[in-house]
Amino acid sequence: MNEKVLQLLEFSSVLSRVAACSLSEEAAALICETHPLTDPLEAAGLKAQVQAALDRLNSGDGEPRGSIPSIGVILPKLKVEGAAIELEEAYALGLFVERGEGLKRWLINGGGEGAACSEVSHAEDKKKPGNTLGSMKYNTKQSQNNTPDVNKSSESTLFSINNHTISLPDLIMAIPDCSAISLEVFRVLDRDGKLRDLPEFRDIKRRINSLTRDLENAGSRYTGNEETRRMLQSGLPSQRDGRMVLAVKANYRGRIRGIVHEVSATGQTVFVEPEDVVEKNNELLIEQRRLDAEIRRVLREMTAKIAASRDALDLFYPGILELETIRARARYAKETRGVFAIDGDGGAGAGETAGVLALCQARHPLLGSAAVPIDFAMDGSIRTVIITGPNTGGKTVTLKTVGLFVLMNQCGLALPAAEGTALPIFDGVYADIGDEQSLSQSLSTFSAHMTNIAAISGSVGERSLVLLDELGSGTDPEEGSAIAMAILDYLIEKKVRLLATTHHGILKNYGYTREAVENASVDFDSRTLSPTYRIVMGVPGESRAVDIAARNGLPAPMVEGARSYLAEERADVSALISGLKEKHRELAAADEGRRQEETRLREARRAADLKELRLRQKELEMKSGGMGKFRELLHESRKTLENLVREVKEGELSREKTLKVKDFLRTLEETVNAEDAALEAEETAITDERRRLETLYGNDTSGGTAGGRKARKARNISPGLNLELPLRISPADSITIMPGTDVLAGEQRRRGTVLRSAKKGAWIVEIGSLKMTFNEADLIPLPPSAEPKKPSIAPVDYAETPQAKLELSLLGMRLEEALSALERQLDAAVLGGLHEFSVVHGKGDGILQRGVHDFLKKQPAVGDYYFSRPELGGFGRTEVILRE
Repeated sequence: MNEKVLQLLEFSSVLSRVAACSLSEEAAALICETHPLTDPLEAAGLKAQVQAALDRLNSGDGEPRGSIPSIGVILPKLKVEGAAIELEEAYALGLFVERGEGLKRWLINGGGEGAACSEVSHAEDKKKPGNTLGSMKYNTKQSQNNTPDVNKSSESTLFSINNHTISLPDLIMAIPDCSAISLEVFRVLDRDGKLRDLPEFRDIKRRINSLTRDLENAGSRYTGNEETRRMLQSGLPSQRDGRMVLAVKANYRGRIRGIVHEVSATGQTVFVEPEDVVEKNNELLIEQRRLDAEIRRVLREMTAKIAASRDALDLFYPGILELETIRARARYAKETRGVFAIDGDGGAGAGETAGVLALCQARHPLLGSAAVPIDFAMDGSIRTVIITGPNTGGKTVTLKTVGLFVLMNQCGLALPAAEGTALPIFDGVYADIGDEQSLSQSLSTFSAHMTNIAAISGSVGERSLVLLDELGSGTDPEEGSAIAMAILDYLIEKKVRLLATTHHGILKNYGYTREAVENASVDFDSRTLSPTYRIVMGVPGESRAVDIAARNGLPAPMVEGARSYLAEERADVSALISGLKEKHRELAAADEGRRQEETRLREARRAADLKELRLRQKELEMKSGGMGKFRELLHESRKTLENLVREVKEGELSREKTLKVKDFLRTLEETVNAEDAALEAEETAITDERRRLETLYGNDTSGGTAGGRKARKARNISPGLNLELPLRISPADSITIMPGTDVLAGEQRRRGTVLRSAKKGAWIVEIGSLKMTFNEADLIPLPPSAEPKKPSIAPVDYAETPQAKLELSLLGMRLEEALSALERQLDAAVLGGLHEFSVVHGKGDGILQRGVHDFLKKQPAVGDYYFSRPELGGFGRTEVILRE
């Protein structure tokens, strides 16, 4: 990609925003140096890696917090024989490895294919780092087909050669385990970066403490004696070059024998080292030098052990930075709520003709809330689009948005657009946008444009995107139009993907006379004389220069004169464009009318079908009512006949009379059963019709539930359907009754929730505050509600809540006062949602430092705390991270 084009499209500004999402300064620098990928497989692989990290962010689990230390300046020291890295450098190295391992675990434990990296396999890879590297090399070579083999002398090249063609879990697993380095560092240092009390130091420190006490006692003999105390300017001994001295008044210098180390600026004070403490000062200085030498020895041994893992660290270091660049992209995608573009090539390999280029509700990422969404589309058959329209209408913004989106997509970045956005992978983006007039180079506007286009024409191919703004401008309109058409002919012949803007009327006609070329325009509201920024495909636009000039204060005589010239010279072209726009509006209106008519007919058909269904349900209800009377008649007839039989038994009874009575009863029962079966068949037909209407119109048909005749017999209710029941139709057999199911219970159809099973065929249902037992036949299950229950939130009065600070300074405070201020800061941070802040306590004697850390250690709201990086304050400043 051309650096000039990247600068022209402000691509570096977008990368800076992505880099701001990184926790590592070195990873941020890598992001700012990113160049768009031109290999479709690599670009797709990078987006897949970022999508996997984004899924992990969206899973709800907390991501690693805090910054990742920079160790780029430390690694070269590990190559130097006998080198010893400093305490703070060792601490940064240990933190880098520790937090790098934490980032790996966080990404591995995420959803999707990352979950396949189990702890067992990870542990085996720790035992066999060589197998991991070998597998990585194999996967890399398999994914890039004919790419050159990786340089075996430098395993770190694995992270710079097509590392985006493998999945994120494979990339993670390729990073070797360097936890031994962290263990070695923190064997010498504690978690606060302080030197541990190792056995090698104890004797020396004991001797130093003893000598320090002797010196304090020697000093107190001078400061505690009334005779000598009046000779001193200060009641406490001082330190000069690591040696204890006394501040003696100048006129008493001869009274205290010793070595003079310094004289004050006024000459009133002489700093004297008494003779009786000279030897002790010497011994103390020697012991301190011994301690420094021992610390250097321990650091050199630690450096040697770390240097033995130099090869693994050379892989670990770029690998973790690579993971952090991917995580920063995912964080940017989450913050901007962007989407990843669909592959516009449709899976075609390199060298194939680019396919669909479509932007849906695309917003320029640098315009923020001022960006107007743009819809723009080019299918595979359209290679060139000529955009025309008024000034300030959004033509140039459209070009820049398309170009910037292409660059972002090929860097694995999410786009501020809607789903459906599709972009091909281009091997180059070329642009000539804006006025590059240069007096120093004797270039006019037209000359600058021609110089740029000449350079572009010699570099483009079939997989190139070319953006040309104000094509043919800056010279005579007739000659400029001729040159513009020649340029378009040449670029179309080379089958590039081309977007051009222009004001030349002849180029509007050009789009109708060439294949694979389409006109487009930015819409303009003629009533308000203002642009709408909407792209209209297939229709050229008018420049509306006269209207815009009038709106901007051009005198009326000039405006009228311009309109008269236009009427004479360009009436035919204006009429053509106006006619095309009118046809376009008529087609849009006709299409809208057709959609409204389809909706009306659909509603009419729906109403007719529902009316027929209600009639059939009413008929079934009436039949069911008659059937109930028929059953009652049968019951009464049975009783009458039984009484008749009983009376006959008391008199004369013949066998023929008895058989005749039984035949009557059997015939009557068979008739009732046949009618009942007919009712069941009709009910089944109505249920099937209801389901068909649900499928056709959705769940908007109002009707009763098909509970079945057996259930109605058990409830002793009419089989008629209740059309006024405000429920969505859902077949009873499609929802299983279980604890937690919403149901309608009993004859009153009261709404409740199933709690548990009572006995076979019965359930305990909670209705309001009551718990009742119902047979399963008396329960009608309801479909689950689509709307989640909204939790009620009690209002909190924040009027008295202190304001949380990003940096709390405790300098100059006593310990009790400092801890009180820190407690107030913690309360304010928790209430205000501040997850991180820093505490400045200074170094001094370490009283505030220890008190702050002891206090933070006991606070349940504190998730972690540690000293800041050296450039931010080191041991004098503590970073506090609250629990999520």
